[in-house]
Amino acid sequence: MDFIHPLAGFLVGLVVGFTGVGGGALMTPLLVFAFGVAPSTAVGTDLLFASLTKAVGVGVHGARGSIDWVVLKRLSLGSLPAAALTLVLLYQHPESKDLSALIMPALGVALVLTSLAMLLKAPLHRLGRHFRTSSPERFKGMQPALTVAAGALLGCLVTLTSVGAGALGVVMLVYLYPFRLTAPKLVGTDIAHAVPLALVAGLGHLGLGNVDFALLGSLLVGSIPGIILGSRLTAKANHTYVRGAVAVMLAFVGSRILLH
Repeated sequence: MDFIHPLAGFLVGLVVGFTGVGGGALMTPLLVFAFGVAPSTAVGTDLLFASLTKAVGVGVHGARGSIDWVVLKRLSLGSLPAAALTLVLLYQHPESKDLSALIMPALGVALVLTSLAMLLKAPLHRLGRHFRTSSPERFKGMQPALTVAAGALLGCLVTLTSVGAGALGVVMLVYLYPFRLTAPKLVGTDIAHAVPLALVAGLGHLGLGNVDFALLGSLLVGSIPGIILGSRLTAKANHTYVRGAVAVMLAFVGSRILLH
């Protein structure tokens, strides 16, 4: 088993660096269903895993100028307070059975939403371009508030399930900023936003005792080289097939959780 956790970390890191999505959406179900980790521990460990792994990706994307700091600030204004409020809710249900009752249905919903978001990315991008072109002043005037609201939704979902910062964040951004964010900036900004969000949420779960440090270390051994490689491939390859395969898998897993 010694090599399996680093290998899982490498593959997830590769997908995250390459597409900007898939961190929590892949790792949390993998930990729960393949490795038998308790849902609350899987979420807490994955959040710290995501924050540390994606911090490496931020360094790569930041050096290439592919982070929009204005958009990042707007997202964080919504997501970080929402994460803190969600942690308050979790601290009111500290027992593992209570947490599982909260986390598993939310995880199923988050995975299905993530799958739909990945599949609907192109149509939503076209819709965003249409509104941005037909009503530019109104659309631009609404961008800040809508971005903060999008961040708040992500803050709740990510803290509760560790899922959503990647795929859902990307889709929200392609709709809200259809011309401003190029493909590399879209991925870079989304990854940069996930770091403080996952860190705040992960530290909250750490206080609940929901972090397995031995498991975290094993995952990081593989994920750090994986996300470095994936980040360097972002501008050179087509994401379509990888995203499609991930979306189908997430829909299947999310549906199984909800129907269980």
